[in-house]
Formats: sequence, structure tokens, C-alpha cells
Amino acid sequence: MSTWDLSATAAELHAPTGTDDKYRRGVIGIRTGSEQYPGAAVLGVEAAWRTGVGMVRYLGPDRPTALVLHRRPETVTSSGRVQAWVIGSGTDAATRPRGEGSALRDILSRPEPVVVDAGALDLVADGAREGGVRILTPHDREHDRLREAVGLPPLGPDAGDRRVDGASETARRTGAVVVLKGARTVVAEPGGWHAVIAQDGTSWLATAGTGDVLAGVLGAVMAGAAAREERGTNAGDGGGEAGLVPWARRAAAAVWLHQRAGARAAERAAGGAGRGGGPVTALDVAGALPAVVADVLAD
Repeated sequence: MSTWDLSATAAELHAPTGTDDKYRRGVIGIRTGSEQYPGAAVLGVEAAWRTGVGMVRYLGPDRPTALVLHRRPETVTSSGRVQAWVIGSGTDAATRPRGEGSALRDILSRPEPVVVDAGALDLVADGAREGGVRILTPHDREHDRLREAVGLPPLGPDAGDRRVDGASETARRTGAVVVLKGARTVVAEPGGWHAVIAQDGTSWLATAGTGDVLAGVLGAVMAGAAAREERGTNAGDGGGEAGLVPWARRAAAAVWLHQRAGARAAERAAGGAGRGGGPVTALDVAGALPAVVADVLAD
């Protein structure tokens, strides 16, 4: 088990240099949101930009596309080079439009790392392992559904400390990194490495849309890491189960950034530190990310 803190997070992030361009900083592709839940696309895109990538490509339905461009006009809405993906946030497998399943399976078969959230989790339930690294991001109920789909018993609502072993078991069965979201988020990979990142007083994060923000942070961290691996500046090979520990560590770093941004936003909402925090929205959390990233890089 890995104890996770600011220094561990700092080891997984890199500030841009004078020789970097947008491609060397990382390009993230985001295929999220739906006509029913367009806000998920806005939140994931916002979080990716705020975490620090060179480019965000958003590929989604018309309504969320319009909202994304209204909020973040620098977002590119055409296909092209991508170094990591986020899929599934703000979608429902039961109402997936015609052809969307094929498009998502095509992304999952590509060599780039893919963050798989919410309405796309069913697509990895068959345990197929072709393609690149997968980072699965279920909350407890989604995790139980995923476990049942891959032939594992559900953990139930009172799993407690069994969540760690359960997430590790799911990682082994799916061949993916599992980010089991909650007040104590578990990050596990198939080989047995895992970390637990506690919210540390940020229970205000339990609000709609913060999971979409986390997906964007995860995608941004993965895109940056993939861009560095293209240049040969990252250790670890990133491929196969033996190579998933570096990606699990990057996932843990993203979770830590998200939770620290939640704490900072809650402090700001309450008028300063030491007051127990106050209510936040998902966009508040995304807005706190740049200062948190700067603090980490200063380490």
C-alpha cells in the first residue's frame, strides 16, 4: 500500500518548459455528456483545462458541444491527435444513441490511456484487454454493478475496509486501474499496488458533478504523462499489467489534486481556513485546481 501526500503527487506532475508546445504538454480527448446531462461535458472540459493540458478536444452531441464552447471557447471540437481519453461521464448506457457504442469501443481499442466513467463502464465488463491502459472510475453502486457483470460478488453498502480488497480484485479481473470513489477513494491496479486517499475534511465534495470534475483531472494527468512518455521522459513502460503501477500512481495524484481542490474551495466558501468549510459546487472545485497544481509544482 502507498501512503499518498503532496510530495507523492508532485513526483507525478511536471511544469511546462520553454521548449514545450501544446502537444508536448498533452492533448486530451473528451467524449462525455448527453442531451439529458450536458453539464458533465462542461465540467470535465473545465477541469482538464484547469489542471493544465496543452489542448482539449471535445467530441460529443450538439447541445453539450455548444455549452462547452460557450464556457471554454479555446476547446477544439474536431477530431485529431489525442494522447489520452475520457469517456462516459454524463451518459447512460440504457439510452446510448445509435452508433455511440461502436465509437466508444473504438476508443477503448486504441493505444492511448482511457478514463472510463459512469455510462461507459458497461463496455469493459467483458474483461477484454485489448487497447491501452484503462482507468475505471466507479462509485460504490457502480462498482457493485461492474463486479456482478464480471462475475464477482457485490460488496454491498456497508463494505467499509473491504473496499480496498474489492477494488484490487476488480482491477485483477478487468486488467485495469480502478479508482473506487468515496470519502476514502481507493486506487488499485492488477498487480496489487494500491493507495487510499482520504478526503481530509472535504465532505462538501459529495455533490453533483464533482465526479465529472475528477474525470477531467484524471484525463489531464494521463495526457500529460502520455506526452512525456512519447518523448522518453517518464519511467515505466505503461503497457501490460506489470506496467500499470505508474498509471495507478498518476491516478492517485489526480485524486489527491481533486480532493485538495475541494478542500480549498470549501475553505473559500466559508470565508477562510479553520472554519470547517462551506458548500461548494463542482465548478468551484474546478476553479480551485490551478492554485492547487501550482502549490504541488512549487514542492
